[in-house]
This record gives sequence, structure tokens and C-alpha cells, in this order.
Amino acid sequence: MWKGDLEDGAYPAVLDGPRYQWIFIRKVYTIIAIQLLVTVAVAAAVVSVHSISSFIVHTKAGLAVYIAIIIVPFIVLCPLYYCYRLRPLNYLLLGIFTTALGFLVGLTCAFTSGKVILQSATITFAVVVSLTLYTFWAARRGHDFGFLGPFLSASLIAILLFALIQIFFPLGRVSVMIFGCLASIIFCGYIIYDTDNLIKRYAYDEYIWAAVSLYLDVINLFLSILTVCSVQDR
Repeated sequence: MWKGDLEDGAYPAVLDGPRYQWIFIRKVYTIIAIQLLVTVAVAAAVVSVHSISSFIVHTKAGLAVYIAIIIVPFIVLCPLYYCYRLRPLNYLLLGIFTTALGFLVGLTCAFTSGKVILQSATITFAVVVSLTLYTFWAARRGHDFGFLGPFLSASLIAILLFALIQIFFPLGRVSVMIFGCLASIIFCGYIIYDTDNLIKRYAYDEYIWAAVSLYLDVINLFLSILTVCSVQDR
């Protein structure tokens, strides 16, 4: 299957040529799968060890740790941007980035019921698989989703502003529900957009950035769905 698709060039090629395309795609999805496994493992550890969430919530030192963990992914992205070709440094930075996000996901899940977490994870899995298969199908037929970029960027800025308003001026359950639904739609669009970029627009050595983009889409979609399901469960 892989060999035939490589030779036939069934999909638009990565920038280095058709023969690298499926190798590149498999490499990206392998990295994403490992990232998600690490995220699940770290999040499960945080949820299981109740003293961690208690330390974060009830102590000043815990708050400082929480803020530091929030900042870590942004700090790591800077050197990762310049070192994404340098192995094993790129994998080390990617591991730190993934672990920090796994810790943040775990803290979010620590205050959510197991039923809601399972429900959100199941919905996220179904949506991601469906949108990925659809995008590959559409790309094979010549459809291009590059036009979504400006709309998604503008929508993301609006959602971030909405989140800031929610922090300082909480607007209640209905607003949280609206926020979660809009964020879910936006990150569904990002999954299509970034998968389309994965197929068409990356060079072969840009597998780290391709993986980071899709990984963030999946995590943000899960958190958005978790927000909606949590409101409904109250």
C-alpha cells in the first residue's frame, strides 16, 4: 500500500518529492501517537496522586509551580523553532513540551469526573479520526483547505479574548458552554487545516513542527469538549 501510493503520487507531495511523502506522514503520526501516550501517562499520574492537585491549589508554592508549568511550553517552543532539525535536541525539547502540557491536562482532569473525561476522550478520538480521514479523502480529490488559515487565526484570537474576559468577568454556565462549543468548532477546523498542510506544504525535515501543530489541535479540542461536557454534568 505504502509503496504503491509513493510511486503513484496519489496525494500532493511534500516539498521534497512524492517518494518522501508517506514516510514523512508516518513519521509525523508516530511522533503524535507517542506525544499523546506521554500526555495520557502524565495526566493519569497527576489525577491519581491527589496530593499534586492539592499542593497546586492550596499552597502559594503550588501556584508558582503551576504558573511556571504554563510558561514552560511557550519557552520551549522558541529554541525548538531554531533547533527542530538538530537531533536529539529537538526530541528532548519536544519531550519537555509534551510533559508540561500533559501536566496541565492532568490538573484540568483532576477536578473533573471520570465519566466526563472518558466521554470527552471518546468524542475527541472519533472527531479526530473522522476529520483526518475526510481531509485525506478530500486532498486526494484535489480539494485545498489553505483558505481556512486566516479565518481560523482570527477566530482563535477572538476565542482567546473571550477566555480572558471569562477569567476576569465570569459570565456563568451559558457563556462557558458557548465558549466550549465555539472552541471545539475552531479546533476541528484546525485539524482539517493542519492535516491539509501535512499532506501538501511541509518539507521532509519539518516533521517536528507538523507533529506539534496537530498535537496541539488534538489537545485543545479535547479540552474544549471537556469544558462542554463538564458544564452539562453539573
